[in-house]
Amino acid sequence: MGISDLFRKKKKEPELDSLHDLVLSKMKPGCFVDYDLETWEVTRYNTYDWGDGMITEEWELRNGDEVRYLDKEEDDEVEWSLSRKIPFGKFDPDGSIARHIIEKEDPPGQVPYEGETYYLEESGGGFFRRDGKGPGKEFLRWDYLSDKAGAFLTIEQWGEEDFEAVAGMAVEEYQFINILPPGQPQ
Repeated sequence: MGISDLFRKKKKEPELDSLHDLVLSKMKPGCFVDYDLETWEVTRYNTYDWGDGMITEEWELRNGDEVRYLDKEEDDEVEWSLSRKIPFGKFDPDGSIARHIIEKEDPPGQVPYEGETYYLEESGGGFFRRDGKGPGKEFLRWDYLSDKAGAFLTIEQWGEEDFEAVAGMAVEEYQFINILPPGQPQ
């Protein structure tokens, strides 16, 4: 290395264009995205590890008091869904579904919700990782589908008698537009 090398300007690495390179699957907390004519803020990023190398990514979206969960799952193809939590007491007011799971260690084959019948499609267990980190919290999950295209219902068991329910619909990536990185004005 000669003395002239010290004064040569090094070429700068090209900077990433955060607006161009920002896509739905790369959103982080603090990002904003428009869906269904409303702007949602990404408030969390979580993962579900199914133990077979399959990971479901989840973005928590908030618009005022409303919270939705955008999930991305890759099997043979990428599938997106948008859901919301249902208070389990409202979903199972008489406790019959929870009781069935506790007593039989399995859920019922079908469950009613908002005038629709949902049919058990698949089940599994995994680990939930808040912010995609750590050893994860173990849980069981049962997915139900209705005759209404794309509609689903999920029952999750987080402990002996700790249940949650989630209702949602399949969505398409193109339905989410105007993704803004953290710190950008809305």
